[in-house]
Amino acid sequence: MGKLVVLMVAAFIDMVGTLMIIPLLPFYAKSFGANGLVVGVLVSAFSVAQLLSAPMWGRFSDRYGRRPALLVGLASSAIAYVIFAYADSLWLLFLSRLVQGSGGGTVSVIQAYVADAVKPEDRAKGLGWLSAATNAGVALGPVLGSEFMGLGQHGPGLAAAVLCLLNIGFAWRYLVESRDMNEARATKHVPGRSRDAVIRVVTHSNEPAPRLIWIYSVGIGAFQGTNAILALFLAARFGVTTHTIGYFYTYIGVIAVVTRALILGKAVDKFGEARLSRIGQALLALGLATMPFTHRLGDPAAIAERFGGLLPASAVSVIPFIPLALAVALLPLGTAFTFPCVTALLSRVISSSDRGLYMGVQQTFGGVARVLFPILAGWAFDRFPEFPFLLSAALVAGTILLGLGMEDFIRPKREPEAAPAA
Repeated sequence: MGKLVVLMVAAFIDMVGTLMIIPLLPFYAKSFGANGLVVGVLVSAFSVAQLLSAPMWGRFSDRYGRRPALLVGLASSAIAYVIFAYADSLWLLFLSRLVQGSGGGTVSVIQAYVADAVKPEDRAKGLGWLSAATNAGVALGPVLGSEFMGLGQHGPGLAAAVLCLLNIGFAWRYLVESRDMNEARATKHVPGRSRDAVIRVVTHSNEPAPRLIWIYSVGIGAFQGTNAILALFLAARFGVTTHTIGYFYTYIGVIAVVTRALILGKAVDKFGEARLSRIGQALLALGLATMPFTHRLGDPAAIAERFGGLLPASAVSVIPFIPLALAVALLPLGTAFTFPCVTALLSRVISSSDRGLYMGVQQTFGGVARVLFPILAGWAFDRFPEFPFLLSAALVAGTILLGLGMEDFIRPKREPEAAPAA
């Protein structure tokens, strides 16, 4: 079984567990008296822990290997799910997010694993396939989470923990190290320090690597910020509940899987990574900008009375949500084209010996954005529900300027140390 295939399976299972609880989190928090701001802070707690741990995991994986870092990350998720299952207060929900976030810094390790195993010119496609697998988990996880609600409040968390333990066993058995660690240890290269790399992103923002990191950070922050208050927005405007929120995430996940598995590779071949990333940024900005202007398409009862004899009941129930569905579809399309391409570009403008470090730094800046954007979005939602979407759209649109001319830095090249996935 090839390295990338095994990683895809592990990432899929991990995302199924994560999405079994994420859509429920705002509703749990609201039951404990939380408002939009508190929900934003709760979502940010994961990113705070991820922010602090990402560079450490990057250096750890560069020195000791990607596999052990990934196994530790999975173990922290299992512990977090158990805490979530028995959380009876806001502080326990915060604790579960912090524990999972401390292992969530391994996102950069996963990206480095792909960069190790795939040729430079195929990395965007490899990352696309990996993200397709995780988004398949996005499609399945929420539905399972809603189903396990039938077992009581403990159900989704405990089921996610059991699934995570099975995933650890699978990864332990089949996931092999992506680097030649004997060669890595013998190399005299001294890896850069995280602090120096972080400072360089701020002080040399005109360089290609910092520009890519800023594009990624603003994009992921805008997406995560609006996602933090999305359940509250849908509940207020469309009447979404804990039993129906799963279908919304499934819709997003299906579009993301289809785009990344069937469209992304061909689009990269046609447009190139740099241009395709800008297309993705434009789509993401457009989707965020149109979200606050969506409303039900007429009264559901009146639509059912008018079309009930002509269309199946399932189709009639979907008609009021068509404007929302069209706007939401742009979000997974935009992220599918933006993030894999930006990460692949980053892997090509830095050396392989610093790959884990700089992808960790990318997650550090992305983590800062994931901390600030949800808090700002939650605060703004309590006052003006449409503002988080409009501000995020404007910021994402602005990052398109950072990607202009990126083609000049990523001429096709091969790296001797990069080997194709087995």
